[in-house]
Amino acid sequence: MDFSLEGRVALVTGGSRGIGRASALGLARCGADVAVASRKLPNLEKVAEEIRGMGRRSLAVAAHVGRMDQVKNLVSKVEDEFGRIDILVNNAAANPVMDDALDIEERAWDSIMNLNLKGLFFLSQAIARVMREKGGGKIINITSVEGITPGILPVYSISKAGVIMATKVMAKEWSKYNIRVNAIAPGLTKTRFSEALWNNPEILQDAISKTPMGRIADSEEMVGAIIYLASDVSSYVTGQVIAVDGGATI
Repeated sequence: MDFSLEGRVALVTGGSRGIGRASALGLARCGADVAVASRKLPNLEKVAEEIRGMGRRSLAVAAHVGRMDQVKNLVSKVEDEFGRIDILVNNAAANPVMDDALDIEERAWDSIMNLNLKGLFFLSQAIARVMREKGGGKIINITSVEGITPGILPVYSISKAGVIMATKVMAKEWSKYNIRVNAIAPGLTKTRFSEALWNNPEILQDAISKTPMGRIADSEEMVGAIIYLASDVSSYVTGQVIAVDGGATI
C-alpha cells in the first residue's frame, strides 16, 4: 500500500486557501512537487513557501481558470518549470449569489458555469494532452454533495452535477492514455468560500441535522481521499465520485 507521490508533479487550482491549500500541502507531504494557481498571487506565494519548507519544489501562478488564454499560460508555465504534470486537482470554483432558481440572473449563471464547468473541462483537456505524452496521470475534480442532491444553491448545484458527468466522460475517453479521472464530493466544509453558509445559524443547523456525523467538515478532512486518488493505491479506480460528507447523502 504505497501512498508515496515521490517524483510526481501536481497542479492544484484554487490553491491559496480552503480545500485547495489543504490539498496542495497534503500532496507535498506525500512527496510531490506542487504548483498552485488562483486569481490572486500574494496568498498563493505563502502556500508555495510552505511547500518549499517541506523540501519540495513549488510554483505559484496567478490564473483565472475561466479564461482560456490564462489556462493556456498556466499549463505552459507549469510544464516549463517541472517538465511534466502528473496530478491535477480541479478545485477552483465560484458561487457569487444565493438567489433561488426563479430569481438568478444570466450574468450569475455565466460566471458560475464559466469557472466551475467550462474552465474545469478545458484545463483538464490541456493537462490531459501533457499527461498523454508523459505516459499518463491522475485528474481529481472537486465537485460537491450539491451536485448529487440539490441544496440551496441551484446553479452551483447544476454546475457541480456537470462536473460529475465531466468526470465520467473524461475517465471513459482518457483511460486508454493511462489517465485516471475521479472526483470527491465534499459536504459543507468550513472554508472562506462557504462562509456565507456555515456562518448562517439557520443554514448551519439545517446542514448538521441532515448529516449523520452531526457536524460539518474541515478542509483537512478532504485530503485523505485526494491522496488516495492521486496515488497508485487507487490504480483500478476511475470515473468515480467519493462523497466526503459525514453521511449527508445517505
